[in-house]
Amino acid sequence: MARIAGIDVGSSTIKTVVIEGGSQEARVLGRSIDRIRRRDPVAVIRESYAQALEDAVSAPDTVEYVATTGEGELVPFRTGHFYSMTAHARGGLYLEPAARAVLDVGALHARAMLMDDRSKVLSYRMTNQCASGSGQFLENIARYLGIALDEVGELSQSATEPELCSSICAVLAETDVINMVSRGITTPNILKGIHLSMAGRLVRLLAAAKVDAKVLMTGGLAADTGLKAAVEETLVEQNKDFDVRVHRDSILAGAIGAALWGAYRQEVLSERGDVLATVGAIRP
Repeated sequence: MARIAGIDVGSSTIKTVVIEGGSQEARVLGRSIDRIRRRDPVAVIRESYAQALEDAVSAPDTVEYVATTGEGELVPFRTGHFYSMTAHARGGLYLEPAARAVLDVGALHARAMLMDDRSKVLSYRMTNQCASGSGQFLENIARYLGIALDEVGELSQSATEPELCSSICAVLAETDVINMVSRGITTPNILKGIHLSMAGRLVRLLAAAKVDAKVLMTGGLAADTGLKAAVEETLVEQNKDFDVRVHRDSILAGAIGAALWGAYRQEVLSERGDVLATVGAIRP
């Protein structure tokens, strides 16, 4: 069976998967998530690809197509590239077949996409303001508060009197947090207030995209249980009755979607008898 790789090149993280099978019945064999952390992105891409192949117990020459999304032009050995929004919609539908919308919250931006049962994007909205609703902002706040990023969700959910962060600008929002600390506001209450502020913006994105169905959260912040809880709380307050789901592979949705589109394109080209044209070589 055909093996296809999908690589989602984000602003802070490289996500790579290896799938096996056609676009309709594919299964994920290998996964890799690697932070760039001021390293050469191309070097991180090669490492991530090698790790995903190792996880899938696959040699490079068993991969028939390398599909990219995000900043995919950084992948010299790519076979084809797919638009990020299309890839996230396809990956979101694969992870949660009942979902009809994707809420992608990444390092720098957030976006809401309404889609049909074939992952066709029907409408979308993206944040167009400063990054105070992004993963990078939350990471900066966690660093300032002296806590690990994976502690944020649990701490936020233990809050008793959340202090809302009103600033849209990330710089001003960080100043707000500094002021909260000086006033003795506890870390859980600061984090819950930030989550509620972010959730308000995310729910407005969903409303602007006309989303009224089951939503799958994707991107790095999908793993933040505190943010998910804040989004659900905000939806209840606004009398919106659709579900927000998270999958254990939510952060990989873009890479999975790219791989699935790559599998589909590979199938079409094979049926035509066309030779796949690659930018570089399949071997990194």
